Amino acid sequence: MNFIQVYFETVGVGRSPVIWDLPGSRVLWVCALLACAGVTRAEGAGGRESVPAATRQASGAGSPDAHWAFRPLERPSVPVGVGSGGETRNPIDSFIGARLERDGLSMSKEADRVTLIRRLYMVMLGLPPEPEVVREFVADPAVDAFERLVDRVLDKPAYGERWARHWLDVIRFAESNGFETNRERLSGWRFRDYVIGVFNADTPYDRFIREQLAGDTLGVDVGTGFLVGGPVDIVRSPDPVLTAQQRADELDDMVNTTGTAFLGLTIGCARCHSHKFDPISQSEYYSMSALFSGVSHGERSLPVSPEIHAARTEMDALVVELEHRLAPYQLRAGADRSTDAAVGGGLREPVNARQNDEVFEPLDAKFVRFTVLATSSGEPCIDELEVWTSERNVALASVGTEVSASGNLSGFSIHKLEHVNDGRYGNSHSWISNEAGGGWVELEFAKLERIERIRWGRDREGNYADRVATDYLIEVARKPGAWVSVASSKDREPFRGATRGATRPVYRFEGLPEGERTQAETWLVRLEEARARREALSKTPTVYAGTFATPGETHLLYRGDPMEPRESVAPATLALFEPRTLSRDAAEQERRVALADWIANPENPLTARVFVNRVWQHQFGTGLVSTPNDFGRNGAPPSHPELLNWLAHEFVRSGWSVKALQRLILTSATWRQSSAPRASALKVDAGCRLLWRFPPRRLEAEAIRDSILAVSGNIDRTAGGPSFYLHDVDRENVYHYQPKEAFGPEESRRMVYAFKVRMEQDGIFGAFDCPDGSLVMPRRSVSTTPLQALNLFNSPFIVGQAGRFAERLHRDAGDEVPDQVRCAWWLAFGRAPEAAELAGAEAFVGEQSLAAFCRAVLNANEFLFIP
Repeated sequence: MNFIQVYFETVGVGRSPVIWDLPGSRVLWVCALLACAGVTRAEGAGGRESVPAATRQASGAGSPDAHWAFRPLERPSVPVGVGSGGETRNPIDSFIGARLERDGLSMSKEADRVTLIRRLYMVMLGLPPEPEVVREFVADPAVDAFERLVDRVLDKPAYGERWARHWLDVIRFAESNGFETNRERLSGWRFRDYVIGVFNADTPYDRFIREQLAGDTLGVDVGTGFLVGGPVDIVRSPDPVLTAQQRADELDDMVNTTGTAFLGLTIGCARCHSHKFDPISQSEYYSMSALFSGVSHGERSLPVSPEIHAARTEMDALVVELEHRLAPYQLRAGADRSTDAAVGGGLREPVNARQNDEVFEPLDAKFVRFTVLATSSGEPCIDELEVWTSERNVALASVGTEVSASGNLSGFSIHKLEHVNDGRYGNSHSWISNEAGGGWVELEFAKLERIERIRWGRDREGNYADRVATDYLIEVARKPGAWVSVASSKDREPFRGATRGATRPVYRFEGLPEGERTQAETWLVRLEEARARREALSKTPTVYAGTFATPGETHLLYRGDPMEPRESVAPATLALFEPRTLSRDAAEQERRVALADWIANPENPLTARVFVNRVWQHQFGTGLVSTPNDFGRNGAPPSHPELLNWLAHEFVRSGWSVKALQRLILTSATWRQSSAPRASALKVDAGCRLLWRFPPRRLEAEAIRDSILAVSGNIDRTAGGPSFYLHDVDRENVYHYQPKEAFGPEESRRMVYAFKVRMEQDGIFGAFDCPDGSLVMPRRSVSTTPLQALNLFNSPFIVGQAGRFAERLHRDAGDEVPDQVRCAWWLAFGRAPEAAELAGAEAFVGEQSLAAFCRAVLNANEFLFIP
């Protein structure tokens, strides 16, 4: 077929023999006429339409001519009376058996129990089974022994760790920014831990979708780490072309990842022109982009848990109580200290960015005004303004206090006036004035309050030290306008520059009676301890989950060029299934919620099919659709279309339960088949796409490393928390990551908890086809290279683990070589060695060493492959 034929078939004209019988020059001439007549392409401001409008309209989910993946999801009938040659345990086997029968094939017999348990642990947990678990299962006479084993495995925390890694590949997750600077995202691990928790808790998949797209509306803020999981170029430029291109690339990453991950569609192909194969116009691409136009890369604070809030309240009360007891011994604002050398002269400590206290004689007030007269730089910023009575903060909005200000810096969702008294600390919950070097903020209490202390800071978390109020005046009033000054910067030492330290009140105990002095000093010690505890509790956790702002107008970009905007487009979903169009001024959250609802709709023809296919892929090595990120016309057709539809329908019917889907597949006779090859079947289906046996395959990099640590007895099963590093990091303007060559206990956790670096691989297991997170990875490639063999045999990590493995054998099996070999076989392979294996291993240990034997075991195919 020549390129002209491909062209006509692509645009839907078909292969007309009248055209193809013409000479080549005439064919080109006819193509030109058809194009001018608008038959094959419709020219518009946004570029060229690949698929005619009529064809596009006939491609929706409700059309009988629709592509198979766009048709409504219907539950097919389960084949009956199928002579598959194997046992039928559930409907999966009926569908597989029917397909095998058509090709004259049959299923293989069930694998032995040693193979089944090892396969189950490797596929579901990425770890080998413990010897005692193998023995228990092999000896279990119950007919449902395997089903009960499956349930136990699905309940293990290691299940979420294993399957979260698959999903993180799909959504291009990593913990550095990529591009030139490649800096760390030190809070990115929270999203990884969230995904692990989702799989372990069996969170319904439709809920999982909604949490990743709009988790901030569901109380799961960490979930939106999905949106900004991709690379980002943080090097900004005054060049408007570069800035616009960077922003367009960020939005394209969000659109494309959402399309491939949830829908199996290459929506990004419609960025510069309408999709060449699927019914996605360029206008639809930019309508999808509009749904994300308020999302930007960055960290944001997580809501405080009730437990932390209660602990903070307790510490606040204790600090207030102790400060109240120590108040008689504290030097007051404005007090004359000229004769007191012990406290540093007549001035208080200079202001600092973190926390400043203003203490004065108790008085009644209804209003408090904080006026900034000068700053260390730019517009003043206050993260929280607290006004205290003897025992409580009366400035909080939650107790009815209202706030006003001279002005507010616009365009930043994290800097709002209401943040100044919301009880939350840090730059991400702060107020910034719109006046350079000045401004005021005013509090009005719900009723008259007797106040004695005011506490304020620029960033209580200590991350920022700019925009500090260096010259200020604090006034109070019982009635509007009747202002009285209670504190100012006049009695402070001059500002010493950007410092994040907090100023502490100064107490005097000189000249006190011994008993009173001892008591006061005890209170001071307790106060410092309480302050330290409160400071630790006040650090609001953050997560790299994006920031949100009011979206601007979105335009279709001619040929994808951000400097060539055309008509405005409204935020909308794709038209192929019940399209939803929002108003152009729709709120930011409303856009993402609408998209999440559209994708998670049980009637969406793609969502369930795509996810079921991903699960099948990681069970058998290849999905029913071998192009898991492309269910469109350019993707591969399903090998078992009826089975795919039945599984997708069953998945939705079960309440989107991933564990129920896993259990259904695992307990099928199809999954439990032997992996042994049969010559007759190989001639018909060498790639085993029809599943006449279980397809064996090599483990992925993470499972290989984890299994080595497990059998050596060196694995640290600590779950969650900040990532450990497999690289040494040079933290300059441009970050450099050098693979480690020495490994200790801190590098012994499961590899899913390793800090995931873009553009750099682990020096040992990166060679085993690890994705680096720069692009989505729906299915890892599987290569066999000399570097893999060298790394797995001679690397410092392997040599070290082989030594620890040998130490374990001495410890567990004693000093007799036969016992050590048997122990090694059970740990690594889950079985006893055969006589010839035992004899050969004994001879090898005698000639070489036990450590060398252990290294050979760790390189065995039986250890590295899923059987």
